[in-house]
Amino acid sequence: MCMCGRFALDDKVNALIEEYVAAGGDYRQWAGSWNIKPTTQIPILFEDEEHGHRAELARWSLVAPWAKDLSQKFPTFNARSENITEKATWKNPVKTKRAIVPATGYFEWVTEGKTKTLNYIYDPAGELLGFAGLYSWWKDPSKEEDEAWLLSTTILTMATVPELAHLHDRNPVTLPRDFWDEWTAPTTVGDQTLVDAAVAAAIPIASALTSHQVTPLSGNSQRLIERMS
Repeated sequence: MCMCGRFALDDKVNALIEEYVAAGGDYRQWAGSWNIKPTTQIPILFEDEEHGHRAELARWSLVAPWAKDLSQKFPTFNARSENITEKATWKNPVKTKRAIVPATGYFEWVTEGKTKTLNYIYDPAGELLGFAGLYSWWKDPSKEEDEAWLLSTTILTMATVPELAHLHDRNPVTLPRDFWDEWTAPTTVGDQTLVDAAVAAAIPIASALTSHQVTPLSGNSQRLIERMS
């Protein structure tokens, strides 16, 4: 079952981005969004050997380099961490194109009988979350060279921790801040061992998250994450 198909990110991320790219790189203001869906442009943090730490906007739903267009046969906004290096879409990004996807929190639907409730999951202290992600550059064959390149991303998921099992059987791989550089290091050739280490590091973070029910609303405002009264 797919999960983490919608999340929120407020403008507190700008301070984090500014800190992350302090040694150089691009810095862009993020206006904040409480209804982020797949294919939306979202900020991601990553590192490359030429530019160091970078913050860029990426399409949330990874597009493989060999894709002919943006149509996809299966969803790519999430990537299962288990045996990820055996999957054609993920095995190359795991090696050298790993990112952090910042989030304020994420949403999950829970169905009990005929009743569906929407839940918002977040850090109880209000800290930003950092999801383990992958990224890819795709060249659109229909466009000129200077407009052809598209950056896209995905969020890794893991088997849920017991504390969140009542919401979903999976949760995002949410990394502690001291694991970010290890995860994004461009000189490290990523493999299943690194992914498994990321999952292990994520367990205490995920276990400490809290949640509350929210009212299903349309639009894009902070009301979307307010506790249902």
